[in-house]
Amino acid sequence: MDLNRAFLAIVLSLLILVGFQYLFPPATPQQAPADPKGQQATQTPADQPSQAQVQQAPAQAPAQAPATVAQQSVLVDPKARDITVNTPLYTVVINEQGGGFRSFVLKGYRNTIEQDSGPMELLFDRGPGSLSVLFSLDNGVGANLPLFKADKTSVTITNENETAQLTMTATLAEGFTVVRALTFRGDSYLINAEYKVQNTTDKSVQVLPALTLTNEPFAHTGNIGEFLFHGPAAYANGKLMETKMKSLAERPVMLQGKISWAGFIDNYFMTAVVPTSGNAVTVSQQGSEKQARTVISEGILGIGANETKTYAYTLYFGPSKLKILEAAGNDLAKSVDFGWFDVIGKPMLWLLNFFHQFTGNYGVAIILLTVLIKLLFWPITQKGMKSMKNMQKLQPKIAKIRERYKADPAKMNQEIMTLYKTYKVNPVGGCLPMLIQIPFFFALYRVLMAAIELRHAPFMLWINDLSAPDRLWVGFDVPYLHGIPILTLLMGASMYLQQKMTPTTADPTQARIMQFLPIVFTIMFINFASGLVLYWFVNNLLSILQQYLINRQQNKS
Repeated sequence: MDLNRAFLAIVLSLLILVGFQYLFPPATPQQAPADPKGQQATQTPADQPSQAQVQQAPAQAPAQAPATVAQQSVLVDPKARDITVNTPLYTVVINEQGGGFRSFVLKGYRNTIEQDSGPMELLFDRGPGSLSVLFSLDNGVGANLPLFKADKTSVTITNENETAQLTMTATLAEGFTVVRALTFRGDSYLINAEYKVQNTTDKSVQVLPALTLTNEPFAHTGNIGEFLFHGPAAYANGKLMETKMKSLAERPVMLQGKISWAGFIDNYFMTAVVPTSGNAVTVSQQGSEKQARTVISEGILGIGANETKTYAYTLYFGPSKLKILEAAGNDLAKSVDFGWFDVIGKPMLWLLNFFHQFTGNYGVAIILLTVLIKLLFWPITQKGMKSMKNMQKLQPKIAKIRERYKADPAKMNQEIMTLYKTYKVNPVGGCLPMLIQIPFFFALYRVLMAAIELRHAPFMLWINDLSAPDRLWVGFDVPYLHGIPILTLLMGASMYLQQKMTPTTADPTQARIMQFLPIVFTIMFINFASGLVLYWFVNNLLSILQQYLINRQQNKS
């Protein structure tokens, strides 16, 4: 195996895996109201792995067909009031017409890095018919929105250990009374929603109870949000199911089986519904690239004359922070997924938060985590670097063998292998350490790209947001860059210095190609999160230090 070709293959693979997301990011979603005409949903599955994993709803059951993609135009009821609920963590505004959430603001997070940008808003008000958390008995069609009269005009929770309840009552023309009880906690993003449906008629009827979420992509989720998933998702049958919004315009998705939760997620925030009534539920996801609608349906159920049935849900509107989601339970933590590298990524995220507890600065925590990873791999990297140094010393002898046996490739390979055995050199010793470290690099790459901990987290000097590209304002606008990427340029310079210090056995053509890699990486990292650039820069400095120590030791011997 040619060491240089192997190393070049590793680097090119990294370029492809990372560079593809940079050069071909998905289109940035635009905030716009949903199509008022709507679109008739079908029961055709989309973005599903197999029927063994997600069961499809039967096409011959029209009573369970999903609701239209966009709600019909609903006249605003002038009697409907806005009920405001204030807790230490959030403020939610609930409209009495239909009982939907008009606004949900997270107090601990801002829309953008600017101090005056306002708290993070998770919902967009497009009218009563398109609000989130609408309960209906017609499988989410919701053509008529009843007036849920609240027992109070506002709810305020000031202490973390405090709870409060809001009761809302609606009378339906069909002879039903619906009593909705919302329970809020001062220390949690979880909201309990219980609906008691009483049949006030003297005959048994069938209903299709459902809860509907309507979401648009969360605004201002950071400069790197476009590289990661955003859209409707559910944890169904023990697997995280994510549906790209682009595919919703083509075909709705229906999920059946064991549904732990369903909602809308991106790399930083999520809104989700956990069905807790114990009934088998069906989740339908419909919409477009601009708006997604998730209906959690309980199916066709009967309510006897003068009988009362209860349907319960747990709502989560908050940050996609692993520690908070683990405490919330209900498999909500499964929404934080680092893909193939999840088993490595989550321990790295834990270490990142562990170091932050002592430093109070996520930039310093990234540096400490980088040092720890480098120390763990120091011995095998040391062997790899020494092997490359020894291979460099053998290059004159290898060149002579190739010249002598150029007409006999078999003999040439035999002599080269004998030379390796004589000098106890492993030709793949230089690339094996790199191969071992690649999964750890990509795991940390995913963590630093997606961790909400880095959102708007300052480091030092001009780096005030580790989730955004580093830019130093120089008093005037720099075309395209809008500032000088100092940290990225330092990273490129460190990579160039590391390359100069690292022994190479490449032929002149390969060597010239390798010289362009620092430039390519610098250009590629310009719009990456400064937290990721910081990791790469510190890792380069540590590699330079290690190579310096090896070179000095080799020169003495």
